[in-house]
Formats: sequence, C-alpha cells, structure tokens
Amino acid sequence: MAEVVEEVIAQLKENLTATVGEVEGGATNTTGKTPSTPEGMALAYGTLVVMAMLPIFFGSMRSVKHHKEQSTAFAKTGEKPDTMSSKDAMMFPIMASCALFGLYMFFKIFSKDNINYLLTGYFFFLGVMALSHLLSPVISSLIPASIPKIPYHLSFVQGPQEGGEKKSKEKKYLIDYRFTTHDVVCFIVALIISVWYLVQKHWIANNLLGLSFAVNGVELLHLNNIATGCILLCGLFVYDIFWVFGTNVMVTVAKSFEAPIKLVFPQDLITNGLSASNFAVLGLGDIVIPGIFIALLLRFDNSLKRKSKTYFYATFIAYFVGLLATIFVMHVFKHAQPALLYLVPACLGTPLLLAVLKGDIKKLLAYEDHPEEKTKTDKKTEKSAPQAKKEPKKKEAKKAK
Repeated sequence: MAEVVEEVIAQLKENLTATVGEVEGGATNTTGKTPSTPEGMALAYGTLVVMAMLPIFFGSMRSVKHHKEQSTAFAKTGEKPDTMSSKDAMMFPIMASCALFGLYMFFKIFSKDNINYLLTGYFFFLGVMALSHLLSPVISSLIPASIPKIPYHLSFVQGPQEGGEKKSKEKKYLIDYRFTTHDVVCFIVALIISVWYLVQKHWIANNLLGLSFAVNGVELLHLNNIATGCILLCGLFVYDIFWVFGTNVMVTVAKSFEAPIKLVFPQDLITNGLSASNFAVLGLGDIVIPGIFIALLLRFDNSLKRKSKTYFYATFIAYFVGLLATIFVMHVFKHAQPALLYLVPACLGTPLLLAVLKGDIKKLLAYEDHPEEKTKTDKKTEKSAPQAKKEPKKKEAKKAK
C-alpha cells in the first residue's frame, strides 16, 4: 500500500536518483528529460502537498455523513456496518506485503506490458465508479432544477424456492441498485475522464482518478476505534521501512506499475507546459492510510459535542508537518525515505499527547464508531445480573431460617 517514489535530480554535471516510499518525491529519469529548476520543484512539491491534504479533509467530512447513514441502517435492519477490526488491522501489512511481492514476481517473470494492460482495465472500471461517486454531489448541484431528477431501480430477484420440508418465501436480490438521471450524467462524465486516461495516460486524468480513489478511501474505509487505528498504522510503519530500506521490491514495482494509484505533478511545467514529463509523484497510500485515522478523530470530535474539532485539526496539521519532513530529509540525505516513518509518529503522537493534556485519554481510547455492536451483549449481561443478585438473597434467607 505504501507506494514508492523515484526521485532523480538532474544537474549539469551529475544525476542523482532518490527513491521515496510513498511520498514519492521526485523527479523522473534525466534521460531525455528537462532538468528540474528550483522553481519547478517547489511548484511540484507544493502542489502535491496540497493535493494530499484535500482528499483527507473532504474525505473526513464525507465520512461523518457515511457514518450517520451506517448507524441509521444498523438501527433499522440490524446489519453490522463494515468496519476494520483489530484482526483485520494486524493482517493488513502481511496481506499488503504478499500483494507487493506477488506483483514484483509477476513483473520479473512475465511481460510488464501485458500485466499493465490487465491492471489498467481493472482500474478503469474502478475509476469510473469512484469518480462518479465523487462527482455526484457536485454535478447534482450544478444541474438546473428545471431538469427532472427521475429515479430508477435496477433489480434482479431470485424468486422463492420450494424444496425440502421448508418453503423459502424470501426474495433474494442478486442486483439491487437505485439511481437517478443525475447519476447517469455523473457516470458519463466519469466515463469520459477514464477513457481519456486509458487512451493518453495524461497526468491530469491520472490525478482526477487518483483523487477520487483517495477521497472514497478516506470516506468509506472506517476504523471502529483508536486501538485498531494504532495497530494498523504501526504495522504499516514497519512494512514501509522494511520494503523501502531492506529490499528493492518496492522500487521495482513502482517503476513497472502503471495505474492511477498515485498523484503526479510535472517539475518542468513552467518550461514545457501541459506536455511536461518530469514528474514528482505522491503515492495514494500516504494519503489514505493516515487519512482514515484522521477521519476517525473527526468523528470522535463530533461525539464529544464540543464546538471545536481540536483533535481533527491538530492531527491534520501534524500530517502536513510530517509530509514536509519527509520531503526535507529526502533532499538533505539524497536517499530513499519511507513516508510513514514520519507520518505515523506525527499522526499517532499528536492526538494521544493532546488527549493527555486535555484529560480526554480515557474517552479517546474508549470511543467506538458503532457501540451498538456491544449493546446486545451488554443487555444479556444486564438481564442475567438481577438473577445473580437474587441468588445470594435466597441463600441468606435460608440461613436465617
């Protein structure tokens, strides 16, 4: 998940290559490329930092709405919301390592072009759906009220089956999708952008798809509590350091992998305009992983019912500082730097220290997005508690007799 960055600073007498894990900082190969000017590099890195902050901010805000929808659905249907458990968080770095090494072996054994054709097609369909979801509120607000919003319902139902002793009268929905004419417009716009990326692999189309993946990831991937977030971030902290410092696996995959899983910005934009090709790169893993934890802190702030969102904004600023620290260290030491090495301490240490100073540490550690999951077991214990109290009273009455 932590994506790797390649940085090549072209100079008149020397070429320096520096690869960065996730804050894939740098410029690309100097061969046939326009050398990066200080102004161009500053513009590229500054833009990437801004583009990293936007998905976290808006994705966190949208996650609050999604959390409310999940809570309402749970209250009505009793279906458990999809959240990441502690076990999932423990397994995540292991699964990510297996996926990363698997891609590495594929690129070593099979043709890189053929694999990228499959990956491009896969991410094309994902990009259409993600971009449609992202653009839906924006386009809906721009469509004139005179255009009717006609609802549609696409369903494929498996009818009741008869067999055995019991007859099943319940309908099984294999497809149950509701949409409107506004959603159709969003789908068409997203399809056009995705085709643009598929045909030209233009960096602007890449960024639009990458931003949609990042915002949707922060919005829809929920950590249920702080403990799960700590486990996930600490596990990926080790994962990132190992695969960047310990092996060349991440570097090889980053060079070979062609998909909109990163944000890019040209360092030679001032010189070559929109046809620029010397890119600074930021992996989506450095945005989504800290982002889902920061979104959890925003929901915690809302649960406190205070006027301020202290934990969210403090950690949001800490993420910004950690991102700048990664870029700074990369340029000073001219060596690969795993971004989570700086982002994880910043994003974990800030809210925990703030909670200690404000006296909220117990509330922070006890907070859960969906405590309803525990209320059912609590009710059972509450029901059994009065019975346990009655038994000692009966024994005391017998002794008195």
